[in-house]
Amino acid sequence: MRGTRVLGKVVRSKAVARAAVIGLALGVFALAALAAVSIAANARTTSHIQHSSRISDRWSQLDLHISLENEAVRGYVSARRFGRDLLDSAIRSAEPDLAWQIQNGDPADVRSATLTAGSYAAFTETLQEIRRTTSDPEQMNDLADQADLGASFLRKSANANVNRHRLGMDAYLAEAGEFNRKLTLAASVICGVDFLLLVLCAGILLSHQRRLEGQAVESRYRALHDELTGLANRALLADEIENELRLAEQDDSAVGLLLLDLNKFKEVNDTLGHHAGDLLLKEVAARLSRAVRSTDTVARLGGDEFAVLMPEIYSPGHCAEIGRRLLESLEGPAELDGVTVDISGSIGAAVYPLHSASGTELLQHADIAMYDAKRNRLGIAVYDPRADRRSERELGLIGELRQAVEQDELVLHYQPKVATGTGRVVGVEALVRWQHPVRGLLQPGDFIPQAEENEIIVPLTDRVLGMALDQHRCWRATGTVLPVAVNVPTVCLLDEAFPDRVITALGAHDVPAGMLTLEITETSIITDPVRAGSVLTRLREIGVRLSVDDFGTGYSSMSYLQNMPLHELKIDRSFIRTVAGSHGGTAIVRAVLELARALDLEVVAEGVEDEAALTLLGDLGCASAQGYHISRPVRPADLIAWLGRPALESAPV
Repeated sequence: MRGTRVLGKVVRSKAVARAAVIGLALGVFALAALAAVSIAANARTTSHIQHSSRISDRWSQLDLHISLENEAVRGYVSARRFGRDLLDSAIRSAEPDLAWQIQNGDPADVRSATLTAGSYAAFTETLQEIRRTTSDPEQMNDLADQADLGASFLRKSANANVNRHRLGMDAYLAEAGEFNRKLTLAASVICGVDFLLLVLCAGILLSHQRRLEGQAVESRYRALHDELTGLANRALLADEIENELRLAEQDDSAVGLLLLDLNKFKEVNDTLGHHAGDLLLKEVAARLSRAVRSTDTVARLGGDEFAVLMPEIYSPGHCAEIGRRLLESLEGPAELDGVTVDISGSIGAAVYPLHSASGTELLQHADIAMYDAKRNRLGIAVYDPRADRRSERELGLIGELRQAVEQDELVLHYQPKVATGTGRVVGVEALVRWQHPVRGLLQPGDFIPQAEENEIIVPLTDRVLGMALDQHRCWRATGTVLPVAVNVPTVCLLDEAFPDRVITALGAHDVPAGMLTLEITETSIITDPVRAGSVLTRLREIGVRLSVDDFGTGYSSMSYLQNMPLHELKIDRSFIRTVAGSHGGTAIVRAVLELARALDLEVVAEGVEDEAALTLLGDLGCASAQGYHISRPVRPADLIAWLGRPALESAPV
């Protein structure tokens, strides 16, 4: 197994691939070179053999001609009358052969032909002497014998050269054969190496192809799945929705879609870090995957938003019931790196074809239902066309709100805070309204929740702060000093640049920091205690007063009170409403007052709606109060008129 893995790594190595390709190319080049050498060697061998054969043939012709000349002499001696013409034609017949050898033969042939030419000249002279002797038979016989000896010598010389060339050709052919054998061996070795390299290259190509195919499969998987959770992503969900809608149309069935958005996921990210947020998303994915049916598709759409596609839904109620079961399976504590957090979410449900005619509409309508569930804290909500219309209005409202901030459509109403014992006005709370050009005066509940879900809440808060400080400056210029309180959203307390903007606003309107109170909620403290504490500390160092608004509606801020640099608690109106008519309400208010005194905090009671509650709060030791019984929030001019009543007096200048 280990050897296989090592071999696989070797095959996948780029260096090995390059070496194999280069080696194969060199091997092919070597084979081509061997082929060229072999062709050239064969051509040389052929040329050499042909040349040697021609030389040998010429020597053989010389032998034949000399033999014919000698036979002609014998015939002439025996029958002079009939052999004369034959002898005449035979004499000097070998001279062309000797001349060719001298001109074209090898050096050895040239030397041999030169020597033979002398002997042949003597032989020819003997033949001519025989031709001239006609009367002396004895002399003719002697000359014929001499010619036999010369012919024998010349023929032996010619045969010797023929044999020499034959032996030379045999030796040359042997050398050529040995050379060819070596070439064949070299070619065999190179072919073997090339074959191995070819096999290696084929293995590399196959490995590369498999790797590319695997990468293609992986790329497609990644393109259709969420990298963090492994769930289907938005693209795959869209494909699955279209497929299920086609099947539903054929089967005349319904398809349900659930969209889930986690609650307070941003707080987990901001407080514990993105790693903890990733762990939370993985846990949610695992819980959803375990809770759904085998036919359902779970997807992560991005951020903390998930979706569940459910075929074979019988009704919206059936879809909602499945959503409730999923929510129950999802909710509960989860441990993230040693920190236990509570998981909860909001689900929106939509059903095809009842609510939507296409996959795009199904997603859109489930999204609208989800935001309806989240905004109204319903847990789960089924798509309602009326909520769709509300969403369209709210979307338009956000765009208009941006213009309202820029075009001074915001107005402030002020609600006074009075001392419970004397009725003296000790400050005012600035409450924003929107003078809409079409819809008239809008209350905070009509646009603040939407603004808090968008980044528009930050410039809106800065604008309200500036307006309140400018009004304070105007009042002070007329001799009325009224400390002013401004509500601050959570996002500002988590913004380390917010104290600098407060300093800039105070300086721009020439307002002492002690004249400004910033009211925060318990939720904003517990969202990120460390960061909120840092921002609050800077604000207190500036001299700004800090108040906790709606105190008592949170569930875990008590432990932070002693560590936060606060000045004031504002008891929530839900407790003040029952303080005079309920023993429990009185006990709660008394407990809060005791806690505030222990922590050296001032207390303001909100929502005082009758004289009995105001009197009781004074008896319990609550220093300040505000509510409709004292005054509704009013415009600045109306507030000055209200302050002029004899029963009340403003704070001294």
